[in-house]
Amino acid sequence: MNIKKDFPIFKNKELVYLDSASTTQKPIEVINAIKEFYEKSNSNIHRGLYKLSEEATQLYESTREKVAKFINSNPEEIIFTRGTTESLNFVANCLGDLMKEGDIILLTEMEHHANLVPWQIIAKKNKLRLKFIPVDKNGNLIIDEKLFKDVKVVSVTHISNALGTINDIKKIEELTHKNNAYFVLDAAQSVGHFKLDVKKINCDFLAFSGHKMLGPFGIGALYGKKELLEKIEPFLYGGDMIKEVNLEESKWNDIPWKFEAGTQNVEGVIGLGNSIDYINKLDFNAIQKHEKEITEYAEKELSKIKELNIYSPKERTGIISFNVNGIHSHDIAQLLDNYNICVRAGHHCCMPLMKKLGISGTVRISLYIYNDKEDIDKLVDSLKLVIKEFKK
Repeated sequence: MNIKKDFPIFKNKELVYLDSASTTQKPIEVINAIKEFYEKSNSNIHRGLYKLSEEATQLYESTREKVAKFINSNPEEIIFTRGTTESLNFVANCLGDLMKEGDIILLTEMEHHANLVPWQIIAKKNKLRLKFIPVDKNGNLIIDEKLFKDVKVVSVTHISNALGTINDIKKIEELTHKNNAYFVLDAAQSVGHFKLDVKKINCDFLAFSGHKMLGPFGIGALYGKKELLEKIEPFLYGGDMIKEVNLEESKWNDIPWKFEAGTQNVEGVIGLGNSIDYINKLDFNAIQKHEKEITEYAEKELSKIKELNIYSPKERTGIISFNVNGIHSHDIAQLLDNYNICVRAGHHCCMPLMKKLGISGTVRISLYIYNDKEDIDKLVDSLKLVIKEFKK
């Protein structure tokens, strides 16, 4: 898959970019779409009775339809947010209001802080209880049916951002709904890598961010089943989410607009729509085939370096985490930067997981469609030089 030419950053910088789990680079189509909006269609949405506003509104709402088709939902089930973190805060607060004192929320020990901290806060606020699906030494979930008993909400990551573990969400979904609980899925690390179908997954909520799937920063989407969205109260209040306002009380807009208070990130939504177009053009089968080949090649080449300890879950995506004996992960990342190689180092916003594994952090490479074997070869050669420097 030779598509680096579509990404301007690789023309402007000599770069081996191996941090796509943090954020992906942007193709020229996405960059141009945002530029074109500001040059030709810039206006606020939903409120103007002039053609320019109607044009901006059409661009915005057509992207909602595009997102819905992308994950096989209905447009009224798609809420635009700033990203996965805001979406998960939304779900925690809204579902938290439906729960009573002593109710149980089930998470995993590998959750990103974005899917841990909001539930911690709502649990303290509403006197709820937290339980966790444990992780083994290789980063796999140990799923026990007994953990799901009497649980009201199960909220888990589809793919670990720290280790690349692909979790068995079908099994988790079945156990969740068998116990009449709500199933919330953090799809931040899977949305640009796998074809997601919310009907097949049967999740009650699904959250993802645009910037992890070739789109711009500050935009994401939250899917919620229609019957749930009609049941829950909004998380934010203000303009555009109301139908009628009196001095004493207000009536909310229809879904999904009752959850989109204030002026929205219109250009971000448009950029997200164009990132979906780009991914659809590539096809998910081709994306997965390419990622599998590059990941297997990377793991094979990295495993030849005897100083490395690689974390290898049973099922993984294009994320490889490792440590180098006797060298801090931050030092590895900083020295690799001298060779124009971008990797992530540290706890990856998963401090409880790192504590469970008995480490302070890892070096993480995360691969995507624009990576190739040449990137891996440069990484391996540079890593050997870095290790050699520390041995002097």
